[in-house]
Amino acid sequence: MAADASPSRPMGHSPSSSRAPPRTPHSVREDDYERYYEDVDADIEMERYTRATARSFTPRSLIAGIIIGALITFSNTYFGLQTGWISTMAMPSALIGFSVFKVLSKYLSYPFTPIENVLIQTVAGAVGTMPLGCGFVGVIPALEFLLKDGPDGPAGDGGEGEGGPLRLGFGKLALWSLGVCLFGVVFAVPLRKEVIVREKLKFPSGTASALMLRVLHRSGQGDRKAKTRARYSSEVQRDEEEDEVLAAPHESEESGNLLRKDHGGGDDGKNWRSKMRLLVAAFAFSGVYTLFSYFVPQVRDIPILGLFLAQNWRWTLNPSPAYVGQGIIMGPSTCMHMLVGAVFGWGILSPLAKSRGWATGPVGDWQTGSKGWIVWVSLAIMLADSIVSLGWLVVKPLVARAPQIKSRILASRFGHLFAKPDKPRHRSHISYAALSPITEVSTPVSHQSPPIDHQADEDAPPSQLISTRTVVILLPLTLILNVICMHFVFGDVMSPLLSSLATLLAVLLSIMGVRALGETDLNPVSGISKLTQVIFSLATPAGQFSRRTALVTNLLAGAVSESGALQAGDMMQDLKTGHILGASPKAQFYGQMIGSLIGAVLSTAVYKMYVSVYQVPGPMFQTPTAYTWVMTARLVTGQGLPPMAWQASILAGIAFIAITILRIIGASPIANGGQHGTTAPWRAWIPGGIAVAVGMFNEPSFTLARAIGGLIAWWWARKHAKSNKAKDRDFEFEPPTQAATTGRDGPGSGHGHHPSMLLGPPHMVDGRSAEQTAEEADAVSSTIVVLASGLILGEGILSIVNLLLASGGVPHL
Repeated sequence: MAADASPSRPMGHSPSSSRAPPRTPHSVREDDYERYYEDVDADIEMERYTRATARSFTPRSLIAGIIIGALITFSNTYFGLQTGWISTMAMPSALIGFSVFKVLSKYLSYPFTPIENVLIQTVAGAVGTMPLGCGFVGVIPALEFLLKDGPDGPAGDGGEGEGGPLRLGFGKLALWSLGVCLFGVVFAVPLRKEVIVREKLKFPSGTASALMLRVLHRSGQGDRKAKTRARYSSEVQRDEEEDEVLAAPHESEESGNLLRKDHGGGDDGKNWRSKMRLLVAAFAFSGVYTLFSYFVPQVRDIPILGLFLAQNWRWTLNPSPAYVGQGIIMGPSTCMHMLVGAVFGWGILSPLAKSRGWATGPVGDWQTGSKGWIVWVSLAIMLADSIVSLGWLVVKPLVARAPQIKSRILASRFGHLFAKPDKPRHRSHISYAALSPITEVSTPVSHQSPPIDHQADEDAPPSQLISTRTVVILLPLTLILNVICMHFVFGDVMSPLLSSLATLLAVLLSIMGVRALGETDLNPVSGISKLTQVIFSLATPAGQFSRRTALVTNLLAGAVSESGALQAGDMMQDLKTGHILGASPKAQFYGQMIGSLIGAVLSTAVYKMYVSVYQVPGPMFQTPTAYTWVMTARLVTGQGLPPMAWQASILAGIAFIAITILRIIGASPIANGGQHGTTAPWRAWIPGGIAVAVGMFNEPSFTLARAIGGLIAWWWARKHAKSNKAKDRDFEFEPPTQAATTGRDGPGSGHGHHPSMLLGPPHMVDGRSAEQTAEEADAVSSTIVVLASGLILGEGILSIVNLLLASGGVPHL
């Protein structure tokens, strides 16, 4: 086994081979390989030098990350109060940070490096996600505005009062935020070694950010290498011998792959400039719309389906560029599923509830109207999807390891009693390789390499890692800090014992969130919070707690779980980016801690600004997420539902249990002929429960705008797929040979390999390699994400101006 030793020349190729390969007009000469490897070696040496000399934690990067994160905080608070949607904005943060320092490069005392750029992304994400992490888009508005007036009492006393809303000042909210914002970050540290270094979970967003940063920072550095590669490419077209599969260089797998990308300095310069121009243009367009919508608010509700549907059933369009951008990021499948939810909820259930007398109030009323009635059905769908999906996340590793467990049992002394004598057990070792719990792509590497337990897992130098002592000290301290802060703020309602139970449950459920994020790029924080609410209802039985105590305790327990899962997932995405680029995990950790603390206080201030100027809930900020939180709490604590809501919710829940199971089957080898890492074509047509639920509890005006964004994303992908289809057919790949097995990835790596990552110098057509083809696809994807991010940031940040106009009493037109 050669776990660490990587060959510097093609394996299996010798000039004295007994069979001389035939010469063809397109054969590759051996000296072409020599030049290729010299170029790769130069890349590796440059990367090692950069890692060794780069400053990992710099004040300028920290300040830049805080400023960018502050802008994202305003944006996320604005959209969170409107629809419950937030974004980490990782790629835009990295791009903005790079562009700022690129412009200021002449005035810098030392060069700006990818390592610093990773820190900017980490800090900005930590600051910007705190509106959700501290509950300011859901739980806190629910506590402050949605608890029912009237005397509190135990369940069954005939009353419905919940003691009225909680009144929380800035000091209490800031204290709550400081307590809840840290433990998820610390808990993510021990998970890093397992899910990133050993199992190599994909974390697609983190990997995409690393690729973009790698491309951006090569601008101006690759002139010499560009000439070498251009010469290599032209000669490859003239002469081509037999291609050989190459082992990975002695770097981390992801870093080695990125090092072998072909970039010219000039192309990279154009790349970042074009992306920045696109971001600024989208930002400006969205910002102008935002200012216009303040003076002409009617533009937010365009009756595209007629006045009757608009006035009676809330079917309007909000042509906000930001919501179109959200749809682009969500993608066509999710947006169409949300549209299905809108049609089902607002087009079928809402008229049905109104006509049958189940919801007698105005359609848009949360308490007595059909808007509030269909939310109960959406909650049932969300709970069904969350419980099944998270349950599968727990069971999946056991199912994947079942063959290994079975073989071990049969190989044991006890297992011989149950072994079938007519089937030799050694046959399974010839034709079968057991799947790891997270393996998504089956490759020849995974079948031929030694088990991962025997592989060398490359990691950052010990001086750049967070020590075990630090984790052992900080994790209990942050958990205790959260309990203490909750006691000071909510001690009259929630006991320290229940606060401790909620905190520990949050830590356990964060593991599920991290694994789901690493495998699917989706952090199921809403599902985790709802699952916590269901579990915590058992700890607050209605007969022993008043309605107010049970409700507030349930809400806070869910908020703590949501915060822990969000922090751990956000930290892990950034650590994945840093792992690929060779950034210091210690620097990222402290950057995340500082960003979380600043974000906790800043998000408190921003939230207070919005709720003091605008009516919440109101026409501008309907806080649908707050309603789903408080209604879930009432549901699981045994409080009453509107007429027929219980029956409709049960039917919807049962239906989406089956639908979610069907979606799981569609992503499994059962539906794909035994292939891993692919999904059945029909799965995209099966609606996802969370997306359907979101389409139901958000008004159609937002969903229609997102659907437009989803169609734009579909058109963009289809357009570029067609333009590259003819070119892609020209690229050929040799099947991986035994040489590929000398790398570090074995079964359990959990990392799929693009063919261009497994091969050495690929076939060249018109000077373009397979790596360049794959990279062009990445560039296309990042371009549409940059466009969408500009649209979102434009409205989110310019909403600050609208906030000032509203606070000053500037009239609408």
